[in-house]
Order: sequence, then C-alpha cells, then structure tokens
Amino acid sequence: MSERKSATKFTEQSNKALYDTLNWEDTTDFELASRGHIASLDEPIIRNLEGRPVWDLTPYTFLDEKVAAPTVNPSLWRQAQLNMFHGLFKVTDRIYQVRGHDLSVMSIIEGDSGFIVIDPLISAETAKASMDLVYKHIGQKPIVVVIYTHSHIDHWGGVKGIISEEDVKTGKVQVIASEGFMEAAISENVLAGNAMSRRTVYHVGTVIPKDAQGQVDTGLGKGGSTGSVTLIEPTIIIGNTPTEMTLDGIEIIFQYTPETEAPTEMNFYFPQFKALCMAENCTHNLHNLYTLRGAEVRNTKSWVYHINEAIELFADKTDVIFASHHWPTWGQEACLDLLKKQRDMYRYLHDETLRLINHGYTMLEIAEMIELPGDLAQAWYNRGYYGSVNHNAKAVYQRYLGWFDGNPANLHALPPEDASKNYVAFMGGADAVLAKAHESYDRGEYRWVAQVVNHVVFADPNNQAARKLQADALEQLGYQAESGSWRNFYLVGAQELRQGILDLPAPHSGSPDVVKAMGLDLFFDFLAVRLNGPKAAGKTIIINADFTEINEQYVLTMENGVLNYSINKQDENADATIALTRTALNEIVLGEAALPDKLASGEVKISGDQSKLNELLSLLDTFEFWFNIVTP
Repeated sequence: MSERKSATKFTEQSNKALYDTLNWEDTTDFELASRGHIASLDEPIIRNLEGRPVWDLTPYTFLDEKVAAPTVNPSLWRQAQLNMFHGLFKVTDRIYQVRGHDLSVMSIIEGDSGFIVIDPLISAETAKASMDLVYKHIGQKPIVVVIYTHSHIDHWGGVKGIISEEDVKTGKVQVIASEGFMEAAISENVLAGNAMSRRTVYHVGTVIPKDAQGQVDTGLGKGGSTGSVTLIEPTIIIGNTPTEMTLDGIEIIFQYTPETEAPTEMNFYFPQFKALCMAENCTHNLHNLYTLRGAEVRNTKSWVYHINEAIELFADKTDVIFASHHWPTWGQEACLDLLKKQRDMYRYLHDETLRLINHGYTMLEIAEMIELPGDLAQAWYNRGYYGSVNHNAKAVYQRYLGWFDGNPANLHALPPEDASKNYVAFMGGADAVLAKAHESYDRGEYRWVAQVVNHVVFADPNNQAARKLQADALEQLGYQAESGSWRNFYLVGAQELRQGILDLPAPHSGSPDVVKAMGLDLFFDFLAVRLNGPKAAGKTIIINADFTEINEQYVLTMENGVLNYSINKQDENADATIALTRTALNEIVLGEAALPDKLASGEVKISGDQSKLNELLSLLDTFEFWFNIVTP
C-alpha cells in the first residue's frame, strides 16, 4: 500500500490563501503564552514508575520552524506552536499555572497556609510532575483544596498524583466540584464507552506519527497523557450561583454553569486578585458543540447564557481571565472582549442555524451556508482549532430536529454497504468510478473524491486501488484542515486505509478508581447494554444480587430480550442468588480476579441454579475495541 504523500499544489494553494484572510502580524497570543514564565522541566518528558513516557513533547520540535509546513494549515500550525509553551507560569499575585504537561492546564492558588489546586490533569504522573515544579520554585506547602472545574477526565484524572484519599477522609484536603459531578464523570464514557474510546483514536490522532504529515495538535492542546487515571470523590458540592466561600484565606465566588461545555461545570472569581477562572467555557478556540469522538450534543443556549451571566457578574472587576486550557488573557478591556466574542460566536451559530432551519434548509445545507461574521471570525480565539463552524452548525440542528432532514427519501435509506454496491453498479462499476475519481483528484476535488470513492471501498473493501485513492484524498483534506480533530480524523482514516488497523493493545475505558466509583445502577445498565437481545429472546432468567457489606440488594430479570433490575428487592422465585462484596465485583470487572476463584475462596457465594447465572453471563457481548471505521 502507498506511503504518505506530500501536499499537492491544490492543498498548497488552499493553505497559502489563508495568509490573506487573517492578521498574522498580531503576535499578542505568543506574548501572552510566554508571559510570567518561571521554569520548565529540563526535558519535557514525564515518565511513570516503570520509566515509560506518559507525556512527551520532544517529537514536536518540527514546530520550531516559523513558517508552516505545506502539509499543515498555517492557522493550525500557529495554534500548535502556542500549545508548545510549557512549564510553570505566574498569572497574577498568588496565582500560577502549569501548562504543556497534559491536554489540560493545572492552576495553583497560593493560600495562607497551603495550595489550592484547580484541575489536576489526566494522569497522576503528569499532575505530580507539575506540583513538583511548583514545590521547587514557589515553595513546599501542603495542598489544602482541590477543585474540579467540570466532569471531563482531563480535569480530575491525575488527582492521586498530588493528594491521597486518606488526606481527604481525614479532612486535611477538601475536594470541590459542581452538582452532578460524579454521575457525569463516571457515566459519560460507560454506556457507549467502547465506541467513544475507539473514535478517540481518530479524534486525538494517537496512532499516527507526530510530524508535519501527521499529528501536530488537537487545537485544545497537544494530546492526552497516558498515565494512571485516578479519582477522589468531592467533599463539597457547588449547585448555586453565587456560592461564596473563603478557603485558606482565599475568597472565591462560584458560578454554577450546568449544560455548557460539560453536563456539569463551574466558573469562579477571586475578588482579592480580580481574577476569573472560566473553566472550559471560554478558551482560545471555537469549542465543540458536538465532539467528533462522540458525546451528547451540548446545549448552546445554556452555554451562551452562562457566559453572559459571567459578564454581568464579574467582567467589570476582572483584570485577568484564565481557563482550563491555553493561556490567560490580561487587561479588563481584553477580558471583556474575549467573553463577549466567545458568547456571540456560540450565539451566532445557534441563532443562524435555527433561522435557516425555519427557512426549510437541511443540516448539510446549513453547515455549508454559515460563516462567522468579520470580527468574530477574525479573533484568533474564535478559530475552529477544535470544534468547527461546519460540524457545530450540524450539532445545533441535531439538538433541535435530530438526524432526519424531513425528506422521505432519507427516512429509510439503505445502509452503507448495500447502498454502495448499488451506487457503484449504477455508475458503471468500480473501474469507471475510479477513473472519474482520479480526474476529480487531479482537479483538487478531494471532498468529492473521498465521498464517491467511499462507495467503492464499502462495496468492495479489498479494492486496493479504491483504498489508495480515498486515502490520498483524505490525506489532502487533513493537510488543509484548520481543526486539529478534523486533521487527525482524516489522517488516521488515511493510515487505516493504507495499512489496516494496527495491532496495538486495546485501551481500557475504565480505570480502577472509575470502576469503583461507578454506582450499581450504572453497572447494571451497562450489563443490560451488553445483553445480546436476539440471543436472549424467548428466555427468562431471574437472579438475586446481594451486596453483603453495603447491604444493597438487586433483582435482575431477563425476559423479552432485555435485562431489567429492581433495587432493594429480592425475588423468592429467583433462579439463583449471588452474594458478594462490592470489592469482589470490582476485582472481577477489572480483570484482577476470576469468578471461579472468588467462588473457591468463598468471597462469592451462589445459591440456587448456578447454570442460570452462567447462561445469563454467556448472553453478554464482549466489545472488540479495534472495530472498522473507514471500511465496512
């Protein structure tokens, strides 16, 4: 199969054209990203206890070149350079950040006796390395408070790298999060977790080389660390605006912002320092209203409302804004400009999409029609490095009208494989399609080539000429993309068409702390998702589950091809009863122990007809991680 290609003349022309549309003389972001730098790691590599790198910036030295490579959108190249600033930075009096140690940013507030830490990154290793840098250059003080701004993993996964569960239990450290945090943090990637994790490979570009023809950035940061994901449950919950607290001598006013960038999130203001933390609600890019890895569509209307509320509450007394990604903004006028233009960007996408919906335009039509107006589009922090105008307009459409465009021809369309075979036959066969597609490719019509040749690939995934041509088209689209996630999707797709799916270990969607924190309701909901309905049809099985040490009982009833459960009940007519501890369940789920071993040790006891439990377990699907995406 063919190797990676250079940029074609059409891609070079497309990327060069961008130089005429944006203010490249504005270097303010580079000044802001470097402002307040105190120190960096001698080598930008963070390792785990076994010595394996879990974070490494060294492959990105190619970004030292001032001029963008022809294979990278120059606007994305600029963002990728800005995301290379790493180390410990001073934001303002007693407020610091460690940036460039993970996808997210960790902020540190110096209290009267210790540190308040905001968002301890993804991995325990990167969080620890970040705090070690703080201790070395700011001073050795205990951490007294940890704040999770929201429920996404890059804002809490490293917590056990900086504090212990014992310190929280004894009250030495308080952990603060917004209402609904635990449910959102645990559930978001469980029920559809396998598919989301597989698509994240595309979203972040984890399997493609880090170079000018591969992964350069995600727009939000370089990518995610690959260390130990941990979690400690919050001790203080914020559910109202304003909620005022004084923590270790630091006054904080919390703004609860549900249904914004995350299902539960919060901004907060520090009156002593005139500093506003906007969590991930305002960052230096157009964010996702729908994330390409897969997630529920976000509530644009709520997002806009809460940015506006932040303006009304804090803007007239804010001298610096910092967030959970990227670099701060200093100066009251600049801070207000950021807040207003980010608010209006999301408002424009929401309102324009609905205006065009009400004129009868469809999702695909609207996505091609909308462009941000001048001042909004020209602001560097509104560029589509992570989200994009195109797919965010589709997200607004989806939230209000769903997948159906109203055209009955699309109500029950054929699935891709069947439709593709018909398309190819109608177009005169694969050879005829490819001949015409090559002509389109030579004209630089890469979107069309990717679309039409996809039919040949889905009609015959072994057609190597089709796979090669589609890969070439996707590659050029990746080279032209301003969005880091679009680029990564295109380039991972091209690589898989050329090389197939790489034989790599499958990542685990749940760390031990996440599994332990998962409520039993969610656990049994996930069990129900795994039940193979057609195989289970016509069968009835009733199982009692008794979790002895926490005194919780469930009845699982499988009938009509589904699995339901009842809480705080036991059925005297159950086929079997399984008695176990929650700890034993966790160990079995995490693969640390097998059910027969637990039965032998007496930690799990089964009464009644064990064959019925075995039959139920045999009806549960195991999800393969490396499923096909660019081929059927």
